[in-house]
This record gives sequence, C-alpha cells and structure tokens, in this order.
Amino acid sequence: MKKNYRVVGLMSGTSLDGLDIACCDFKYTAGKWLFKILEGETVPYSTTLLRQLMNAGSSSATELVSLHASYGLWTGRTVAAFLRRHSLHPDLISAHGHTVFHQPEKGFTFQIGSGAAIAAVSGVPTACDFRSSDVAKGGQGAPLVPIGDELLFPTYSHCLNLGGFANISYRKQGKRLAFDICPVNIVLNELSRRLGLPFDEGGALASKGKLNSSLLHKLGAAAFYKQQGPKSLGSEWVQQAVIPLLNKSRLPVEDLLHTYVIHVSEKIAALLDKRVATVLVSGGGAYNHFLMEMIHERTKAKIVIPDDSLIQFREALIFAFLGVLRLTEQVNCLSSVTGSVSDTIGGCIYAGKPGRK
Repeated sequence: MKKNYRVVGLMSGTSLDGLDIACCDFKYTAGKWLFKILEGETVPYSTTLLRQLMNAGSSSATELVSLHASYGLWTGRTVAAFLRRHSLHPDLISAHGHTVFHQPEKGFTFQIGSGAAIAAVSGVPTACDFRSSDVAKGGQGAPLVPIGDELLFPTYSHCLNLGGFANISYRKQGKRLAFDICPVNIVLNELSRRLGLPFDEGGALASKGKLNSSLLHKLGAAAFYKQQGPKSLGSEWVQQAVIPLLNKSRLPVEDLLHTYVIHVSEKIAALLDKRVATVLVSGGGAYNHFLMEMIHERTKAKIVIPDDSLIQFREALIFAFLGVLRLTEQVNCLSSVTGSVSDTIGGCIYAGKPGRK
C-alpha cells in the first residue's frame, strides 16, 4: 500500500453555505494516519444555484437529473480553478455531493453532483456516492465521518459536528457509535433568511430573542428523539416535523431563533452529560457564540474548539480520507454506526485523464 496520498475533499452540507474544498495530505506511519490540510476554501453558491439546490427535492425527474449533471460540471470547474490557484496536483477528488433525498427507511439516498462530470472537467480521478452501498445493506448511510473520527482524532472521547445537522460519534464498549442528534443550521439559516440574512452571525439575533417554553416542549417531543441509534435525519424530516411547528407559533424570528438554539443545546448536553467527555467541536455552529454559550451552560463536558481550518473543513478533510480508504480498498463506513449488516467499502471512482487504448 502506498504510504502518502494527496486528496481533495468536497463537502456541500444541508446548511447550503457553499462548497467546502480542502486539499489534504495523508501519511500512514507506525500504524497511524497523520494528516495536514494544505489549502481550504468555501465557495459560496450563486443566487441561481442556491435556489436550484433549495428546490431540488420538489423538481421533476428531468430537472433533477439535469441539475445532477450541471452541478457536477460546476463542481469540476470550481475544483479545477482551486487547484490552479494553489498549484496543487492531487491523486484523487473525493466528493460528498449535495443530498437531495435521504430516506434510508425506504431504501434510498441520493446526492447530486455527477462524479463523472467532476472527473471529466477536472482531469482528476473522482470518488463519489459513498452512502448508497451502506443503504443497500440496510444501513442508514449516515453519518459517514465517524471512521475519520476514529482514525484521525483518537485523543477525543467525542467528536461533535454542528453543521446543517448536529451529529456525534464516540467509542463505547470497543465500538464506534454515531448518530444525528438534531437539525441545527438547516433551521437557523432558514429562519435568518426570513430577515434577509444568510445566517445569524455569532448568534446575535438569537441572543436578543425570548424563550417560548411551549414551542420548546413541542420541538423536544418529536418521535425521532425517542428512537435509539443508529438513526439519521434528512431535510425532508425538517420540513415535515420542525418548520410547521415554528410557523404555527407565529413568534417573531428572534424568538424562534432563541428557542431553537435552546432546543439544540439541551439535546446536545443531554448526550454529553451521560459520561465524562472531551469533545472536539467543528462545523459552522462552532462560530455561533450564543449556541456555544448555551451548550457550555448545560454540560460539564470539556468542549474543545480547534483552529479555523478544522472548524470549517473537518468534514471535507474526512471525505478526502474516505476517498483514501476507498482507493486502498479499506472499510470507510462502519456498520456499528449505520446499522448495516456489515462494514462497507463505499464509493464509486471515475477516471480522470483518458485511459490508454
């Protein structure tokens, strides 16, 4: 097995803040994986592309397939420009794609962003579609980052990501466990857009609002929170179970933001206080000072917020790592996390440069 790999990881989360690109070096030495993030950028979506991604779930079959192709071409061009700017020559691009449908209980998940298009435009071999194999084996297909938490961040008892959804991973009785906790930025950003803002910077708006105890109770009563893991969430669930509650309350947006932040902090703290925890926090929610303050108030766990590169690009880093594991035919999706019948080597790889005749 080759010992050194340079891979570009791509992540587009449900919070729709843009495409995260991280070029990372990985080295396997003395039985451990070491990593370095060389360059990272978040490329915001244009107004048109943002609207297309937001409406993808309600588009026609033809429109969805067209977006799958065009988003892949856009991604390929965007990554190619990133590589030229930084004079980088990776072995692989590893793309999460953008999730439109995630209903593993019905046997399917779908992330748009054609890997074939990315490879064709960039000229770099591209790995994609990491979730489908696990779902086909009866798993949740999510979360995928715990294998990265296990092998890249072994010194932390818990790894918490605060992105579109909050998800957590940790070891218990020799196994890695992980699951989605609750929606976070997918809800907070939608509420912020009602005031013409892409997000609530630092949680400033939420901090000015007031708690509505009735709404807080209704949010916490959702059936999902009574389920045992493995379990995962999709944007469909948010639209069915969360947004109607917020709309029916008829509260000012600041009060909705405040109450929802309290909801998130309670759900996270309830998990962390069941055991002594040293928690690595990443994702855009780490910049929401009001959210972090509310989590701190409710837990005795040691919360560790890393440097900006890890906060912003941990998921892109881990998707780059999933590509390394796929390239070397090693397990990159854990059945202990997803509930699948077995561990999986997930992902399709499309060639970049033309092959020999």
